[in-house]
Amino acid sequence: MMPLPDYYAMLEVLPSATLDEIKQAYRRLARIHHPDLQSVPTRDTRIKQLNEAYNILSDLSKRTAYDMRRLQEVRRALLLEVLRQQQEAARREPKMTWTQGAAGFVRELKKGLREE
Repeated sequence: MMPLPDYYAMLEVLPSATLDEIKQAYRRLARIHHPDLQSVPTRDTRIKQLNEAYNILSDLSKRTAYDMRRLQEVRRALLLEVLRQQQEAARREPKMTWTQGAAGFVRELKKGLREE
């Protein structure tokens, strides 16, 4: 699965930005990066990214869906990190040998027999 692009970072705004702030940021960046306004011919990849980001963040339903996907991605990343940490901790834990396990089993069995 491809990581979700960070449209807020592309437009240099916070996730709490208003529609007006998003529009202002888009216009400012579009003027800077528009290929027709560049003195040196550049690829138009950056302006395409800005257009895509603005298209998503300026539409309330698309922005809501995008924000939900971002939250799911963050949640998934956090869960994976917790699992990784648990696996790492389990690897560091000392392992019981077969002999220690058998001796422990016999010890518990004798305790159980004495209690009856």
